[in-house]
Amino acid sequence: MTEEERQQKSECEQPGNPAPHSRPAARSLFGHYTFIDYATQGYMALVGLIVLCWHGRLIPFWPRLLAAHVIGIALVDGLIRLHASRPSNRVLGLLRDFYPMLLYAGFYRETGELNHVLAAGFLDPFFIRLEGRIFGLQPSLALMDWLPCPAVSELFYAAYFSYYVMVAGVGLALFYRNREQFSHYLSVISLLFYVCFLIYIFLPVQGPRVFFREFASCPLPADVQPLVAPVLPGAVQAGPFCRLMAWIYYAFDRPGAAFPSSHVAVAIGTVCFSFRYLRPIRWPHLVAVVLLCVATVYCRYHYVVDVMAGGVTAAVLIPLGNRLYFKFRNAPQPEPPLRESESS
Repeated sequence: MTEEERQQKSECEQPGNPAPHSRPAARSLFGHYTFIDYATQGYMALVGLIVLCWHGRLIPFWPRLLAAHVIGIALVDGLIRLHASRPSNRVLGLLRDFYPMLLYAGFYRETGELNHVLAAGFLDPFFIRLEGRIFGLQPSLALMDWLPCPAVSELFYAAYFSYYVMVAGVGLALFYRNREQFSHYLSVISLLFYVCFLIYIFLPVQGPRVFFREFASCPLPADVQPLVAPVLPGAVQAGPFCRLMAWIYYAFDRPGAAFPSSHVAVAIGTVCFSFRYLRPIRWPHLVAVVLLCVATVYCRYHYVVDVMAGGVTAAVLIPLGNRLYFKFRNAPQPEPPLRESESS
C-alpha cells in the first residue's frame, strides 16, 4: 500500500468521515448546474413573479407570458439533465453551451411589454433635465450638430455596430480556443444582460430618440422640448452604417431600454475578456469600445448618464460575475451512484 493510499484510508477511518461507499449518490438535486444556469433560471423566475404580481390591466396576455416563463425554466432544467446523462451528444452539448445566447433577444423584447407595469410612462423628462443641469445643453443633440461630417458619423455608426461583432466574435473565439474560458465569458456577459433587462422593467427610458416625433412613444413636456426640432443631416443618413443601424432598431428595438446602456456595459465586459484571454486583440478592441461609448451619444441612442450608468454597471457586475462563476465552478460536484458490486 502506498503512502497516499494509507493517508486516504486513515482519513476515511476518522470519526465523522464516512467511508466512500456510505456517501449519498448526489449532494444536490442540481449537481450539474453552473452559475449561468442558476442566473438564467433565476431571471426567468423573477420576471415571472413580476408578471404574476403586477400584471394588472396592462398585460392582457399575462397568463401566456407567465406560462412561457414556467415552460422556459422547465426546458432549461431538462436540457441540463439530459446533457448530463448524455455528455457525448454533440447537439446537446452545443445547446448546453449556447442556450443563454438564444434567450437574449426574447428577454430584451419582453422588457418593452413589462416596463409600464411598475412605472407609469417613460422617465425621459427627468433624464433630459438632468443632462441640462450637468452640461448646460443636450450632448446627445449637440455632438452630431457639431460634427455632421459623413466620415465622422460613419466611424461612430460603425463603432456602434461593432457591439454585435464584439459579443459574438469574442464568444466564438473563446469557444474554439477553450471551452472553460467560453463558459466564464458567457456567465459574466449573461449576468450583465440580465441585470440591465431587469432595470429596464423598473426604469423605462427611451433615450434621445424621444426628441424625434417619429420615434417618440409619448409627447415631452414643454420645458424639455428643444426649441428647434432635431433632424439627422442628410449626409449622415446616406451612410451605409447609419442605414444599417436604422434597420436594426426598426426591426428589434423596444422602447424604454436606454438606462443603463447595455451596449456600454456589455462592450466593457467583452474587452475585459480580451485583456484576460485574447491579449493580441486587446488594444484594438479597447479603442473600438471607447469609440462605441462616444457613438452611443453621438448617434443619439443614449444620454451621457446612460453611458455613465453602463460603465458603473460593468464595474460592479464584472468582478461580481467573476467571483460567482469561480465559486460555483469550484463547488463540490455530485458523485455518481455506486454500482451494486462496489457497495457490497
